[in-house]
Amino acid sequence: MIRQENFTLPGAKGRPMLIDVTYDDTFKNAPLVIFAHGFKGFKDWGTHDLLARYFVENGFRFLKFNFSHNGTTPAHPQDFADLTAFADNTISIELEDLDTIIDFACSGASMPVADGIYLIGHSMGGGVSIIKTAEDPRIKKLVTMASISGFSSLWPQQIEQQWRLQGVFYFENKRTGQQMPIKSTLLDDLDANPLRLDIARQAAKITRPWLIVHGDADPTVPVERSLLLHEANPLAVYVVQKGADHTFGGSHPFAGDTLPAQLKEFADTAISFLSK
Repeated sequence: MIRQENFTLPGAKGRPMLIDVTYDDTFKNAPLVIFAHGFKGFKDWGTHDLLARYFVENGFRFLKFNFSHNGTTPAHPQDFADLTAFADNTISIELEDLDTIIDFACSGASMPVADGIYLIGHSMGGGVSIIKTAEDPRIKKLVTMASISGFSSLWPQQIEQQWRLQGVFYFENKRTGQQMPIKSTLLDDLDANPLRLDIARQAAKITRPWLIVHGDADPTVPVERSLLLHEANPLAVYVVQKGADHTFGGSHPFAGDTLPAQLKEFADTAISFLSK
């Protein structure tokens, strides 16, 4: 029977991270996939539960989590109810969070120990996952979906001077209408760690199997970004998925009970890659 267990861990600066692990209780030691969500994302977004279940049906365990500063709270896991935390987020904070999650998965304290990790990162979570894979030998294989190739590509370069002067910039959440603040400490983090947070540089260092998947109809992160990643690491398996958008047909909320066709195609590609 497929089950889901929930956990809470202290993340960066003590802020809580909600975690859920989906698994088949007859295969409790199945390989573990960790899923890292993107900017303005969260673990319970849209189709993520369906994706987790599909991976479990195909022989894996699937762990997804909220980054500590993604703006959600334990009381409101699907709402951006803590914009103070969101404003304080940095790339180094997300890397610290992901390290905590991998420590948890490998400890065996609350679930069967993971003998190596398969990591899937979406969008900004893809960039974080690339850096983490370059640094952490516990990650056996990496899959990036619609990943960014550089953090500064998330915003127009001409806003940075004003952002630094004002100390904060607001990103509109088109789904909720919220103006979501990010302090200029994120820029400070990039300035202070230029080598570590250079996604293309870290991509070139990855020696473990890596699958890059990007839709050619992605309006958020153009498919050309994925080509930059593949050029940085030609050994990566590179798949351009025809007709796929940034979320591979997913949306939030999602009313269906089966994966959208584009997301199922992505999942089948990733499952085949991870199963080899």
